[in-house]
Amino acid sequence: MGHGPRYRVPWRRRREGKTNYYKRLKLIKSGKPRLVVRKSNKYIIVQVAVPAIEGDKIIAAAHSRELVKKYGWNGGTGNTPAAYLTGLLAGLRAKEKGVEEAVLDIGLHEPIKGARVFAALKGALDAGLEIPHSEEILPSEDRIRGEHIAEWAKTLAEENPDFYKRQFADYLKRGLKPEDLPAHFDETRVRIEASFAARGDSPQA
Repeated sequence: MGHGPRYRVPWRRRREGKTNYYKRLKLIKSGKPRLVVRKSNKYIIVQVAVPAIEGDKIIAAAHSRELVKKYGWNGGTGNTPAAYLTGLLAGLRAKEKGVEEAVLDIGLHEPIKGARVFAALKGALDAGLEIPHSEEILPSEDRIRGEHIAEWAKTLAEENPDFYKRQFADYLKRGLKPEDLPAHFDETRVRIEASFAARGDSPQA
């Protein structure tokens, strides 16, 4: 660490590796709301935020736990399909509040092609938000629907049934065979979109 009379101690969140203030300033200067995507091993959180003196003001938000509690989702809450659905839900809520465009804020997450943060971005885009992006970074439709998970589950069920039961214990406990995840994804997406269409807010595909 530096020292001396000219050395300035970095702000706490920068020292802790939680905030890149240079990147944050560039996003704020855009003058647009930020689509803030954060993830952990277990959950996805998507917020639409605007800066304020006292801190960010959250216009709309969604947490992947809501997929289970409100929309009958029986799959994982931290995977690619869940990230897409959480982004879709946050995007629809933002549209309902009159937000039309935003800029993507993935914080300190690595911008890896097809990553979960970009699945959340795709969900927000499909909700109708205009967000600058490159099509190349978005995950493919089959990954968004969880077809890769379903194929892996099918292979495990045939080759290692015990590991299959351990790996997908939460799915099976909730009554979902992981091989059926793509169809379950489609059903959950329809439920989310229908809940907004019923309020007169039809999403844009």
